[in-house]
Amino acid sequence: MGVPDSRFLRMVDELAEVEHARARDYTSFRVRGARFGYHWPRTSTAGLKQTLSEQLALVAERPDVFEVQFTAGGFGWVVVHLPRIDADELAELVYEAWRLSAPEELVEAHPFAGAR
Repeated sequence: MGVPDSRFLRMVDELAEVEHARARDYTSFRVRGARFGYHWPRTSTAGLKQTLSEQLALVAERPDVFEVQFTAGGFGWVVVHLPRIDADELAELVYEAWRLSAPEELVEAHPFAGAR
């Protein structure tokens, strides 16, 4: 159990048309200008866009792995503690975050391939 930061970053980079924006303490990720995630290497955490219902379910189910980051535009963002999640589940959450921000034609052209 647990996903190294480097593997998380590879998962993000395997998605289509991802743009990175580096700040002092974190990196954010966008697809065609729409943000879908963050990475904080110092704390080995990621922030991922989810639906509001998924945000609430994840945090209620496993508060040791997930925490509420914020809500915006009808979406609930979650903080994911990378050392406490398995790769398959993280790959699904990363793809879902990307899918919620990507245009429909891009999503159709790049279906979920699973963890690698």
